[in-house]
Amino acid sequence: MNYNPLGKTGLKVSRLSFGASALGGVYGSVDEAEGIRAVHTALDLGINYFDVAPAYGGTVAETVLGKALKGIARDRYYLSTKVGKYTNPGAYGEDTLDYSRARIRASLEESARRLGTKYFDIVHLHDIEYQHRRHTEWALGEGLETLLELKREGRIGNVSFGIYPMDLWHRIFRDLPIDAGLVHNHYTLNDTRALELVPLARQKGIGMINGSPFGSGLLSGREAPAWHPATVEDRRLFREAKALCERQGVPISKLALQFSSQHPDLPTTLFSSTRSESVRRNVAWQEEPLDPALLTAVQLILAPVMNKQWDYDAAVDNLRAASSSVPTPPTLANPMAEAPSAGTVQEHPEM
Repeated sequence: MNYNPLGKTGLKVSRLSFGASALGGVYGSVDEAEGIRAVHTALDLGINYFDVAPAYGGTVAETVLGKALKGIARDRYYLSTKVGKYTNPGAYGEDTLDYSRARIRASLEESARRLGTKYFDIVHLHDIEYQHRRHTEWALGEGLETLLELKREGRIGNVSFGIYPMDLWHRIFRDLPIDAGLVHNHYTLNDTRALELVPLARQKGIGMINGSPFGSGLLSGREAPAWHPATVEDRRLFREAKALCERQGVPISKLALQFSSQHPDLPTTLFSSTRSESVRRNVAWQEEPLDPALLTAVQLILAPVMNKQWDYDAAVDNLRAASSSVPTPPTLANPMAEAPSAGTVQEHPEM
C-alpha cells in the first residue's frame, strides 16, 4: 500500500481508504461479523484511514465500526466522522439537518462513545446542500465556527466538509479555513471536475479525499438504483460502457476503481464494503495498472454524460416518494447508495 500526505493536515493516508457507510446497512442487510472482518482485513492490507457518519444506518455504521476498532492501537489508523446530518433508523430518506453549535457538540460526543475514541483526526460537515440548500448558510456559519472551536480545543485535528456541488466546493476552497475536503462523485470515469480544485488545494494545503469511485452505482457493474436521476438515455450509455468492458474481460467496477484511485493529485480514495473478499480485491485492483485503451474507449461512450451535474436532492425526494408507495422498503439511509442484488458483492460509493 502506498501512502500520501493529506495536504497540510499532518496525516499520511493510504492510497485506498475505508468508508464505513456499508456497515450501517445502507446497501441492504449486513452480517456484522463479516463487516468487522472487512475492517480488520483493510487494516491488515495497510489501509489506515476510516470514515463514517452518524447518518449511515441511523448510527449503526458508527456502532459496528467501533466494535471493529476496539482493541486496535489508535496509532494504526486515522478516523473521521461527520456532523450535521442525522437519519432516522430504518427510515427511507428521512434526514434531519442541524448545524447548531449545541447539536454538533452533542453529536461528536455521541460518535466518540460509539467509536470508542476521544479524538477525531478529521470531522466533516455533512451534506450541507441537502433539502434544497435551506441550511447551507447555517452550516457555513455556525457549523464551521463550531468545528473551528473544537479544533482549537484539541478535540479534533482537522476541519472538513463532505458535500457534492462544485459551486460550493469552489467557494469553500477559495474562502474558508478548511484543512480537508471529502469530494465525492467528481473523479470518476464520467466526471473529472475534482481536478478543478487541485490548484487551490496545493496553494492552501487542503487535503483532498476522493469519494464514490463507483459513481453512486452507475459504475458498479449493475443497473443504477431506480431513484438515481440519470435518464433512460444516460443509463443506456452506462450499460454500453459496461458491455464494452465485459467484452474485454474487465469489470467496469475494476476500471472505475483504478481510474479514481490512481491520480497522483488525489491522495486517497474512499470505497465502502462489508466483505473481506471485496476489500482484498479492491486493494489488488488498485495496485494494477489500468488499460489506457479501454479507458479511452469507455470515456468516449460516456462523453455525453461527462461532468453531468446530478440532482441528488431529487434523489432524496424520489426515495421518500418510493417509501410512501412500498410497504416495506429496504433501509437506504444514504441517498447515494444502492441495495445490492442477491448474490452480488457489495462494493459501493461512499457518502
